Amino acid sequence: MLTFKQPFDSKLASFIDHTLLKPEALPSEIEQLCEEARNYKFASVCVNPSYVSLCHSLLRDTDVKVCTVIGFPLGATTTAAKLAEAGEAIKHGAQEVDMVLHLGMLKSGNNQYVLEDIKSIVHSSHHSHALTKVIIETCLLTREEKERACKLIIEAGADFVKTSTGFSKGGATVEDVTLLRASVGTLAGVKASGGIRTREQAIAMISAGANRIGTSSGVSLITEFSESQPHEY
Repeated sequence: MLTFKQPFDSKLASFIDHTLLKPEALPSEIEQLCEEARNYKFASVCVNPSYVSLCHSLLRDTDVKVCTVIGFPLGATTTAAKLAEAGEAIKHGAQEVDMVLHLGMLKSGNNQYVLEDIKSIVHSSHHSHALTKVIIETCLLTREEKERACKLIIEAGADFVKTSTGFSKGGATVEDVTLLRASVGTLAGVKASGGIRTREQAIAMISAGANRIGTSSGVSLITEFSESQPHEY
Protein backbone atom coordinates (compact mmCIF):
# COMPACT_ATOMS: atom_id res chain seq x y z
CA MET A 1 0.00 0.00 0.00
CA LEU A 2 1.27 3.48 -0.85
CA THR A 3 1.61 6.22 1.74
CA PHE A 4 -0.07 9.44 0.63
CA LYS A 5 1.23 12.83 1.71
CA GLN A 6 -1.11 15.41 3.21
CA PRO A 7 -2.25 18.04 2.67
CA PHE A 8 -2.87 18.10 -1.07
CA ASP A 9 -4.70 20.46 -3.39
CA SER A 10 -7.95 18.62 -4.12
CA LYS A 11 -9.20 21.39 -6.40
CA LEU A 12 -6.14 21.16 -8.65
CA ALA A 13 -6.36 17.35 -8.57
CA SER A 14 -9.80 17.55 -10.20
CA PHE A 15 -8.20 19.08 -13.33
CA ILE A 16 -5.55 16.42 -13.80
CA ASP A 17 -5.38 13.51 -16.24
CA HIS A 18 -2.81 11.40 -14.36
CA THR A 19 -0.64 10.17 -17.22
CA LEU A 20 1.72 7.29 -17.91
CA LEU A 21 2.39 6.80 -21.63
CA LYS A 22 6.06 5.83 -21.74
CA PRO A 23 6.54 2.70 -23.87
CA GLU A 24 8.39 0.84 -21.12
CA ALA A 25 5.64 1.30 -18.51
CA LEU A 26 5.16 -1.86 -16.42
CA PRO A 27 1.83 -3.26 -15.23
CA SER A 28 2.97 -2.57 -11.65
CA GLU A 29 3.49 1.10 -12.55
CA ILE A 30 0.02 1.29 -14.05
CA GLU A 31 -1.39 -0.21 -10.85
CA GLN A 32 0.42 2.47 -8.84
CA LEU A 33 -0.92 5.15 -11.20
CA CYS A 34 -4.46 3.94 -10.55
CA GLU A 35 -3.95 3.79 -6.80
CA GLU A 36 -2.68 7.37 -6.81
CA ALA A 37 -5.61 8.48 -8.97
CA ARG A 38 -8.06 6.76 -6.64
CA ASN A 39 -6.60 8.32 -3.51
CA TYR A 40 -6.05 11.83 -4.88
CA LYS A 41 -9.29 11.83 -6.92
CA PHE A 42 -7.71 12.86 -10.22
CA ALA A 43 -10.04 13.45 -13.17
CA SER A 44 -8.67 10.45 -15.06
CA VAL A 45 -5.75 8.18 -15.71
CA CYS A 46 -4.34 8.41 -19.25
CA VAL A 47 -2.63 5.24 -20.48
CA ASN A 48 -1.80 3.39 -23.66
CA PRO A 49 -4.65 1.22 -25.04
CA SER A 50 -3.17 -2.10 -23.89
CA TYR A 51 -3.63 -1.01 -20.27
CA VAL A 52 -7.23 0.20 -20.53
CA SER A 53 -8.78 -3.03 -19.27
CA LEU A 54 -6.44 -3.13 -16.27
CA CYS A 55 -7.28 0.47 -15.34
CA HIS A 56 -10.98 -0.17 -15.83
CA SER A 57 -10.86 -3.11 -13.43
CA LEU A 58 -8.95 -1.10 -10.81
CA LEU A 59 -11.08 2.06 -11.04
CA ARG A 60 -14.56 0.70 -11.81
CA ASP A 61 -15.93 1.70 -8.36
CA THR A 62 -14.52 5.25 -8.45
CA ASP A 63 -15.23 8.56 -10.20
CA VAL A 64 -11.81 8.45 -11.92
CA LYS A 65 -12.20 8.09 -15.68
CA VAL A 66 -10.08 5.86 -17.88
CA CYS A 67 -8.55 7.81 -20.77
CA THR A 68 -6.46 6.41 -23.60
CA VAL A 69 -4.63 7.66 -26.69
CA ILE A 70 -5.51 6.90 -30.32
CA GLY A 71 -3.20 7.14 -33.36
CA PHE A 72 -0.50 8.01 -30.86
CA PRO A 73 1.90 9.77 -31.05
CA LEU A 74 2.07 10.64 -34.77
CA GLY A 75 -1.56 10.77 -35.85
CA ALA A 76 -0.64 9.46 -39.30
CA THR A 77 -2.46 6.12 -39.17
CA THR A 78 -5.58 5.72 -41.29
CA THR A 79 -9.02 6.70 -40.07
CA ALA A 80 -10.03 3.03 -40.15
CA ALA A 81 -7.10 2.13 -37.89
CA LYS A 82 -7.99 4.92 -35.47
CA LEU A 83 -11.61 3.79 -35.44
CA ALA A 84 -10.65 0.20 -34.70
CA GLU A 85 -8.26 1.29 -31.95
CA ALA A 86 -10.81 3.60 -30.35
CA GLY A 87 -13.60 1.02 -30.60
CA GLU A 88 -11.54 -1.68 -28.91
CA ALA A 89 -10.41 0.71 -26.17
CA ILE A 90 -13.98 1.81 -25.44
CA LYS A 91 -15.13 -1.81 -25.42
CA HIS A 92 -12.51 -2.50 -22.74
CA GLY A 93 -13.55 0.43 -20.56
CA ALA A 94 -12.11 3.67 -21.93
CA GLN A 95 -14.38 6.63 -21.19
CA GLU A 96 -12.22 9.26 -22.89
CA VAL A 97 -10.09 8.99 -26.04
CA ASP A 98 -7.32 11.43 -26.95
CA MET A 99 -6.79 11.09 -30.70
CA VAL A 100 -3.91 12.65 -32.63
CA LEU A 101 -4.89 14.85 -35.56
CA HIS A 102 -3.29 14.05 -38.94
CA LEU A 103 -0.72 16.86 -39.05
CA GLY A 104 0.41 16.31 -42.63
CA MET A 105 -3.13 16.60 -43.94
CA LEU A 106 -3.74 19.75 -41.91
CA LYS A 107 -0.52 21.35 -43.14
CA SER A 108 -1.29 20.44 -46.76
CA GLY A 109 -4.66 22.17 -46.49
CA ASN A 110 -6.70 18.99 -46.76
CA ASN A 111 -9.30 20.19 -44.29
CA GLN A 112 -11.90 17.69 -45.41
CA TYR A 113 -9.68 14.74 -44.57
CA VAL A 114 -8.92 16.18 -41.14
CA LEU A 115 -12.59 16.90 -40.49
CA GLU A 116 -13.75 13.41 -41.48
CA ASP A 117 -10.91 11.77 -39.53
CA ILE A 118 -11.96 13.56 -36.34
CA LYS A 119 -15.68 13.22 -36.99
CA SER A 120 -15.39 9.45 -37.37
CA ILE A 121 -13.83 9.06 -33.93
CA VAL A 122 -16.24 11.56 -32.37
CA HIS A 123 -19.31 9.75 -33.69
CA SER A 124 -18.02 6.36 -32.58
CA SER A 125 -17.02 7.65 -29.15
CA HIS A 126 -20.19 9.61 -28.51
CA HIS A 127 -22.26 6.59 -29.49
CA SER A 128 -20.64 4.84 -26.52
CA HIS A 129 -20.87 7.94 -24.27
CA ALA A 130 -17.09 8.54 -24.38
CA LEU A 131 -15.42 11.94 -24.72
CA THR A 132 -13.07 12.77 -27.60
CA LYS A 133 -10.05 15.03 -27.20
CA VAL A 134 -8.04 15.97 -30.29
CA ILE A 135 -4.27 16.41 -29.96
CA ILE A 136 -2.97 18.99 -32.43
CA GLU A 137 0.76 19.05 -31.46
CA THR A 138 1.00 22.83 -31.20
CA CYS A 139 4.81 22.92 -31.36
CA LEU A 140 4.64 21.78 -35.01
CA LEU A 141 1.94 24.21 -36.17
CA THR A 142 1.76 27.86 -37.18
CA ARG A 143 -0.77 30.15 -35.55
CA GLU A 144 -3.03 29.88 -38.60
CA GLU A 145 -2.84 26.08 -38.50
CA LYS A 146 -3.72 26.00 -34.80
CA GLU A 147 -6.75 28.23 -35.37
CA ARG A 148 -7.84 26.17 -38.39
CA ALA A 149 -7.43 22.94 -36.43
CA CYS A 150 -9.67 24.34 -33.70
CA LYS A 151 -12.36 25.25 -36.21
CA LEU A 152 -12.31 21.73 -37.64
CA ILE A 153 -12.42 20.22 -34.14
CA ILE A 154 -15.49 22.28 -33.27
CA GLU A 155 -17.14 21.41 -36.61
CA ALA A 156 -16.48 17.71 -35.98
CA GLY A 157 -18.14 17.92 -32.56
CA ALA A 158 -15.12 16.92 -30.47
CA ASP A 159 -15.18 17.67 -26.76
CA PHE A 160 -11.64 19.01 -26.26
CA VAL A 161 -8.64 20.36 -28.11
CA LYS A 162 -5.37 19.17 -26.58
CA THR A 163 -2.00 20.86 -27.03
CA SER A 164 0.53 18.06 -27.25
CA THR A 165 1.47 14.39 -27.11
CA GLY A 166 4.51 15.05 -24.94
CA PHE A 167 6.56 13.08 -27.47
CA SER A 168 7.47 15.86 -29.91
CA LYS A 169 9.91 18.77 -29.66
CA GLY A 170 7.75 20.90 -27.38
CA GLY A 171 4.82 20.82 -25.01
CA ALA A 172 2.13 23.12 -23.70
CA THR A 173 2.70 26.87 -23.39
CA VAL A 174 0.53 29.53 -21.82
CA GLU A 175 0.45 31.34 -25.16
CA ASP A 176 -0.92 28.28 -26.96
CA VAL A 177 -3.51 27.57 -24.30
CA THR A 178 -4.67 31.18 -24.51
CA LEU A 179 -4.94 30.89 -28.31
CA LEU A 180 -6.81 27.58 -28.18
CA ARG A 181 -9.27 28.88 -25.62
CA ALA A 182 -9.91 31.97 -27.76
CA SER A 183 -10.36 29.75 -30.82
CA VAL A 184 -12.85 27.29 -29.32
CA GLY A 185 -14.57 29.67 -26.91
CA THR A 186 -17.09 27.78 -24.81
CA LEU A 187 -17.74 25.14 -27.48
CA ALA A 188 -14.99 22.77 -26.34
CA GLY A 189 -12.61 22.15 -23.49
CA VAL A 190 -8.87 22.81 -23.63
CA LYS A 191 -6.40 20.23 -22.35
CA ALA A 192 -2.84 21.41 -21.72
CA SER A 193 -0.26 18.63 -21.80
CA GLY A 194 3.44 18.16 -22.35
CA GLY A 195 6.14 19.42 -20.01
CA ILE A 196 3.86 20.47 -17.13
CA ARG A 197 5.87 19.49 -14.07
CA THR A 198 5.17 22.12 -11.40
CA ARG A 199 2.15 23.48 -9.57
CA GLU A 200 2.94 26.97 -10.88
CA GLN A 201 2.94 25.75 -14.50
CA ALA A 202 -0.37 23.94 -14.01
CA ILE A 203 -2.05 26.95 -12.42
CA ALA A 204 -0.76 29.20 -15.22
CA MET A 205 -2.34 26.86 -17.79
CA ILE A 206 -5.66 26.84 -15.95
CA SER A 207 -5.60 30.62 -15.66
CA ALA A 208 -5.02 30.81 -19.43
CA GLY A 209 -8.12 28.72 -20.11
CA ALA A 210 -7.26 25.03 -19.69
CA ASN A 211 -9.81 22.87 -17.93
CA ARG A 212 -7.74 19.69 -18.07
CA ILE A 213 -4.05 19.18 -17.37
CA GLY A 214 -2.26 16.14 -18.75
CA THR A 215 0.83 15.36 -16.71
CA SER A 216 2.90 12.51 -15.34
CA SER A 217 3.79 14.74 -12.36
CA GLY A 218 0.30 14.92 -10.90
CA VAL A 219 1.21 13.83 -7.38
CA SER A 220 4.00 16.36 -6.96
CA LEU A 221 1.83 19.12 -8.47
CA ILE A 222 -0.92 18.71 -5.91
CA THR A 223 1.36 18.13 -2.93
CA GLU A 224 3.45 21.29 -3.54
CA PHE A 225 0.86 22.91 -1.37
CA SER A 226 -0.01 23.96 2.14
CA GLU A 227 -3.48 24.57 3.52
CA SER A 228 -2.58 28.22 4.10
CA GLN A 229 -2.05 28.79 0.36
CA PRO A 230 -4.98 30.32 -1.51
CA HIS A 231 -6.12 28.87 -4.82
CA GLU A 232 -4.61 31.08 -7.53
CA TYR A 233 -7.08 29.99 -10.20
